[in-house]
Amino acid sequence: MQLTNRSKVVSNKVQSTTEKMYLPGILKGMIITGSHLFKRKATVKYPDELRPIASVYRGQHVLKLDENGAERCTACGLCAVSCPAEAITMESAERKKGEEGLYREEKYASTYEINMLRCIFCGLCEEACPKEAIFLTDRIVDVEYEREDFIYGKDKLVEKINKRIDVSKRQTKEVAEFKKLPGLKHNEVWSGKQINKEKH
Repeated sequence: MQLTNRSKVVSNKVQSTTEKMYLPGILKGMIITGSHLFKRKATVKYPDELRPIASVYRGQHVLKLDENGAERCTACGLCAVSCPAEAITMESAERKKGEEGLYREEKYASTYEINMLRCIFCGLCEEACPKEAIFLTDRIVDVEYEREDFIYGKDKLVEKINKRIDVSKRQTKEVAEFKKLPGLKHNEVWSGKQINKEKH
């Protein structure tokens, strides 16, 4: 039973003697390979030689500290909710007395993990973060041998106080101008006195 008239006749062409020896195919392949010997090499000797990376490149994440060295993240969970790959998990905790220099606000992330095997480096986490705590950097994720080594915790994500990571290229001009607007409370640290004033 024929359903359509789109059937094609398949030709069963008989190969010539030279085609049976595969000489034309081999010669054609050798010419293509030989032509690449005189072209500029596409590879570099990484890690001794690095290619220039664009400012918009999205690589390994970093959890930023504020100007006083305290963690910005408040474990609000917006980055985890916005992650399409569900690569981010966290646990929140309350800041204890005497930890004001470690954590910026009363609530902080006691555990913060990113599964680098799941992550698709889309940048939605940094767009969703209201505290500008997480950014994608120009660093390349390290190669590991075990799957569990690709789960990055705070030990790998939080920047060191003496080794700051510049993310100014990832912060847009519009956001910088928005922060300068008077009267807005974006990214402001609230102290107990300010909260008490608002209640009264």
